[in-house]
Amino acid sequence: MADTLPPDEDRKAGTRRGGKSGKVADFRYKRPRQPGKRSGPSCAGAVRAGSIPPGSAARKGEAYAALDLGTNNCRLLIARPSGKDFTVIDAFSRVVKLGEGLATTGRLSDRAMDRALGALMICAEKLRRRNVRLARSVATEACRRAVNGAEFIERVRRETGIVLDIISAEEEARLAVLGCHILLEQGDGPAVIFDIGGGSTELVLLEPGGKIPRIIDWQSVPWGVVSLTDTVESSGDGRDALLHRYDRMRKVVSESFTPFAQRIAEAAKCDDIRLLGTSGTVTTLASLHLELPYYDRKAVDGLIVPAHAMRSISAELSGLSQAQRSELPCIGQDRADLVVAGCAILESILDLWPADRLGVADRGIREGILRSLMAAERQSERSLKALQELRAGKGPSKVSGPRA
Repeated sequence: MADTLPPDEDRKAGTRRGGKSGKVADFRYKRPRQPGKRSGPSCAGAVRAGSIPPGSAARKGEAYAALDLGTNNCRLLIARPSGKDFTVIDAFSRVVKLGEGLATTGRLSDRAMDRALGALMICAEKLRRRNVRLARSVATEACRRAVNGAEFIERVRRETGIVLDIISAEEEARLAVLGCHILLEQGDGPAVIFDIGGGSTELVLLEPGGKIPRIIDWQSVPWGVVSLTDTVESSGDGRDALLHRYDRMRKVVSESFTPFAQRIAEAAKCDDIRLLGTSGTVTTLASLHLELPYYDRKAVDGLIVPAHAMRSISAELSGLSQAQRSELPCIGQDRADLVVAGCAILESILDLWPADRLGVADRGIREGILRSLMAAERQSERSLKALQELRAGKGPSKVSGPRA
C-alpha cells in the first residue's frame, strides 16, 4: 500500500497537562531472543515520547512506524517523511478480536492472545524489513481493562520484540484527533470528533473557530463494538428480538454519554456544528451509503455524509440477522457480528450532537502517532540548529515548541 496523505497545516491538537505517556523506541528491530542464544535487547535505546535525542533526524531511506493494537484490530502504518507530511510505504491491518469475551471474564483469552500474537509477528517482520528507525507501538482498552493485560504485553515483547505501551483513554483521544482533524469540515462552529473502537469510544469537543484544534472537553466510555456486543446479549434471531436488542444497546450507550452530553448541551445548540468520526463503523456505513461493491479508502476517507443517511442505514442493519449482514458488500464475516453495536453507538452520538452532516475519516491513532514522532524530530532538529548557532556566536535562533 502506498498513499500520500494531505498536508497537515494544523498540528496542535489541544493542550495537555502533564507529560505524554508512552515510549518511543529508537532502534532497528531485531529478532526476539531465541532459547539458548545470547543476544542484546530486542528494543534498544527506548526513550520517552517527545524527548528524542538532538541530531537524530531521519536519514535517507529510513522510516517511521506506528502500531495500534486495539480491542478488535491490529494495525500498522510505516511511512517516510515527505516535506511536512509523510508518505505511507507499508501498512497492515487484521481483525484479531483481542477483547473477545473480556466484558464477561475480565481477562484476555488464550485464543484471542494467540490471534493477536500472530498478527504482531507479521508486524515485527515488516518493521525489520522496512528500515524502521523510530517507532511507537500502543495498546488500548482491552489491555487497559484486562487483569492479565500486563502479562500479555510482556509476552509480546518476549516473542516478537515489540514493546507495547498501554496508553490512557486521554492519550488515545488526543492521538485520534491529531491523526484525523484535518478532515473536519470548514466552519466557525464547535466540532466533535469521535472514535468508536472495539472496547471504548472517545468523544472530543473542539473549540470553535481557528485553524488549530484545541480540545476543551472529552469523554471516554467503555463501550466499543466488541464490549457492547458481548455485554448486550441477543434474545433471539427474529426481527423483533433484534430490534429490541438494538434499543437496549442504544440505552446503555446513551446513559454512559449523559455526563458529556450535559456538559456540551449549550455548544450543541450552536449554528454550524461539525462532526467527524474515525472508526470501522463510520467507514463501513459510508461504503454502504456509496453502494460500493468493495471497500475503497480513497472514496471514503474525507467523505461528508448526511447524518440522516447514516441513521437510515443503521436502522436497516439493526433488523437484519448476522447472516444477512455478512452478505452485504464491505461488511462480510469480520464485521457482521459487530456492526450493529457500532450503529447503536453512532446513533447515540448523533443524538447528543445533532449535526446535519458527518465527516468520515479512515485515519486516526496511527497517523496521530506518526505526526507526533515527526513533530518531535523536527523540534529536535531546530533545537540542535539553534544550539550550534549559539556556540558559533551567531546568536540564538527563534525556536518554537513542537506542533503536536
